[in-house]
Amino acid sequence: MRCPYCRHADSRVVDSREADDGQLIRRRRSCPECGKRFTTVEEAVLAVVKRSGVTEPFSRTKIIGGVRKACQGRPVDDDSIALLAQKVEETVRAKGAAEIPSHEVGLAILGPLRDLDEVAYLRFASVYRSFDSLVDFEREIETLRAAARAREGAGAEAAEAAGATS
Repeated sequence: MRCPYCRHADSRVVDSREADDGQLIRRRRSCPECGKRFTTVEEAVLAVVKRSGVTEPFSRTKIIGGVRKACQGRPVDDDSIALLAQKVEETVRAKGAAEIPSHEVGLAILGPLRDLDEVAYLRFASVYRSFDSLVDFEREIETLRAAARAREGAGAEAAEAAGATS
């Protein structure tokens, strides 16, 4: 690492610490030439590979923008959308890859968005999955209904089991 003071080509790492839950590494460095100390911050850049093959840096802001459009007119607050975007970023980064296809980012959005607001989920899914017809919407709505029935059934079984043990 080049010294910002004397431009010497090398420096020595004195101390390293993680910041932002391990997303950043702060390194305290010392220049052997001039003796001054300075700090560098290193961040792993996550790149998204679009369908066209173009690569761009991952942007939580783009996630928020897309989800906000899907949630327009829905009772969803900005904090919930920001939390969803954070979950999506954590999911994508947990894969451990330096580059991730945009398709996988979209898949990472769908699950949390379905839990947040089903109408917003349908809006997002219709664009993301390129729904062509009413049949596509009907199929997705039936999938949502089946999941809701499964949750209700699991909730009833849990309530029954709790009542049996009382």
